[in-house]
Amino acid sequence: MEASFLIWRNKMHVYLHFGTLTIPTYGFLIALGVVVANVVAMFVLKQVKQDVNDFIILEAYGFLGAFIGSKLLYLIISYKSINWAKITDIHYANNLMLTGFVFYGGLIMGLLFVFGAGRIHKINAQLYIRNFIFLIPFIHCFGRIGCFMAGCCYGIPYNGIGAVVFPEGSYAIPGIPLFPVQLVEAVCLMIIAIIILYLRMKKNCFYTIETYLILYAMVRFGLEKLRYDSIRGYYAGLSTSQWISILLVIVAIALIGVHRKTNQEK
Repeated sequence: MEASFLIWRNKMHVYLHFGTLTIPTYGFLIALGVVVANVVAMFVLKQVKQDVNDFIILEAYGFLGAFIGSKLLYLIISYKSINWAKITDIHYANNLMLTGFVFYGGLIMGLLFVFGAGRIHKINAQLYIRNFIFLIPFIHCFGRIGCFMAGCCYGIPYNGIGAVVFPEGSYAIPGIPLFPVQLVEAVCLMIIAIIILYLRMKKNCFYTIETYLILYAMVRFGLEKLRYDSIRGYYAGLSTSQWISILLVIVAIALIGVHRKTNQEK
């Protein structure tokens, strides 16, 4: 099992090579996920009869917020490991800005930017989010596969079924069997995306945002124990992402309660 994984990883890991063109695998998979997600979104837009231009506006704001938020949370978590004396060095600063992102920061800031865009452009952002929240775990799934290919966000040392040995040159610890936590999360994310899309399109479920937050928070909380990459940010025995997971579950349950109470009072 290890040997087959190692051979595959040696052929395709941090970069993809197309002739003389070299592309980071992680970036390629994120871009692929965005393209495929937008193709799916076009079909859903027709079904729910929403405006494609409004969708594109909200999506653009969402990506901007996601980039800012994921980078900002990374800087907060890893501030001790950053050489702030070299922050004015253009090469060091450029490398710092192009590497290291934390998903939860991107999720929170991205959603805030979308709601803000709704106010600015007078678009019902909440309705778009409820119809298209499934796209977040859908694209995130591609991102986690990219993580696996690059070796980042790697798992704990593990000798069981599915153990993977990463080669030299990847971000993971090379040469020892590790748990394929990136692939497990990718599968969970695609399942979450399918569940939410089904609930919205077939069952007309209102609580798609809350369902996503609860399901992903549960998955992330559990999988954090299986991750081994160094920058986790631990507080009182739990990682930063585990604390955020707990907070998001509480927020989601509170939102459901507030909505139901409001509807009962009408």
